[in-house]
Amino acid sequence: MELTLEQYEQLNPRCEIEHDGVNMVFSTPGTLTRWRVESIHSKEPWTLEWIASFQPDEILLDCGANVGMYTVWAAATRRVRVYAFEPESQNYALLNRNIQNNRLQHRVKAYCMGLSDQSGLFDLHMADMRVGGSCHAVGEALDFEHKPLQAQFVQGCVAGTLDELVAGGAVPVPNHIKIDVDGFEPKVIAGARATLADPRVRSLLIETNPNLEDHRAMVRELNALGLLHDPAQVRRAERKDGTFKGVAEHVFRR
Repeated sequence: MELTLEQYEQLNPRCEIEHDGVNMVFSTPGTLTRWRVESIHSKEPWTLEWIASFQPDEILLDCGANVGMYTVWAAATRRVRVYAFEPESQNYALLNRNIQNNRLQHRVKAYCMGLSDQSGLFDLHMADMRVGGSCHAVGEALDFEHKPLQAQFVQGCVAGTLDELVAGGAVPVPNHIKIDVDGFEPKVIAGARATLADPRVRSLLIETNPNLEDHRAMVRELNALGLLHDPAQVRRAERKDGTFKGVAEHVFRR
């Protein structure tokens, strides 16, 4: 059936999920965004377990928020305040749509920028042009293994350091930090050293690739700051095969 322009403009595919009596609504304009909703319980159950430990009105910083699956989950189910950072333009637009869908604008503030070890204007090398895509790279055209990335598109983006944002009063010291930036996590940590030394930072969840020396050094640095991880949790999170074999979310706690 042929749609009129008005009917086409009214199309707004969405998916709903429920957790402990809390209903969440996500816009799903494509198959990838729908998959993100349908796989939220199975993709990273340890991330949901980590979020479940948050207390109301604590502050979560979500670096690499994508379309906001965990931003919305944390704000809706745990009633925390969230500062979300996502530099990719399509994902950022849908992130804000999902914040609006769930009436969370009083708890969540999203910024169209990346976090790194320096501030300025950079190229965002995009590995996937689909809404909800990932594995993009700020600055250097490298993939999650630090190998050359053949970008499908290069978008301009803004990046800054967490330390500068906190020192300038733009962002409060977070209680919890999630970092998922597909290989560039050590750069985010390098730009957040002063913040991480603050005892108000109680936990971090970081996607880590132990095949890379800078990631192993990052783990050692966080441990030295008193942010410790549980090897059993890491083993459970470790990808056993496929493209991301060995990659695992590390949960660090003070």
